[in-house]
Amino acid sequence: MQFDEIGLENGKTLMLLPGTCCNYQTNFSAVLDRLAEKYHLICVNYDGFDGSDTIFPDMITVTEKIEQYVKENHAGRLDGAIGSSLGSSFVGQLIQRENIHLDHGIFGSPDLDQSGKISAWLQSKLVVPLLTSFTRSEKKQRKSKEKLKSMFEMSDEMADKFMACFAQFSPESIKNEYYTDLLTHLKDDIHVEHTKVHFIYANKMGEKYLKRYKKYFRDPDIREFDMQHEQWLFGGEKYTAPVLKAIDEFMETAV
Repeated sequence: MQFDEIGLENGKTLMLLPGTCCNYQTNFSAVLDRLAEKYHLICVNYDGFDGSDTIFPDMITVTEKIEQYVKENHAGRLDGAIGSSLGSSFVGQLIQRENIHLDHGIFGSPDLDQSGKISAWLQSKLVVPLLTSFTRSEKKQRKSKEKLKSMFEMSDEMADKFMACFAQFSPESIKNEYYTDLLTHLKDDIHVEHTKVHFIYANKMGEKYLKRYKKYFRDPDIREFDMQHEQWLFGGEKYTAPVLKAIDEFMETAV
């Protein structure tokens, strides 16, 4: 595991948790400098995605390592944590388990999919080959790149950055990460005193996700944006600026 602390030394603490098949350097590259101007950032790379030879074990083992780091280095408390996509599953677990305290849990347009073992295995058989396709033939790489650019309005440079990130990790780590995320469930109606839950709702994902957010958490603060899944992280300033403004408002909310 890798924990890098950057930004304002005495600023509010904000942990950054990247999504599937990604490291924080790539996942948050478009916003890292601006967040670092306002917050003391704790940037996380999970086992298997931290440049070491380790393999990602499972979501709960990694959650325990995050909790241990916060206990040892921040007295068991953070002002906030934001998860990108799968990273939001870690935010949910940190809140639900109550082994450390978050004032603000920020969910970056996640799907929060959950399933049983058979369904998770079947989904992994379909999805993991797509996630590991970036190391294949040049023709398939070009096709994947064009799909990223079209879906998320990515620039050539940003698409190349994410392609390079996806291609560097072990297929076993990717499989373990995707599979165990599906098996790591949240309870319904989670409520922790003095913790405020915030959702960045990308409405182009569909209303079923909005219903899911309200199912798992009691009275969440939901901000709606006209964008695709996590488009604020790689889709241009018209998406990035409003979400960064919302994050500042989240972090200033009284709990």
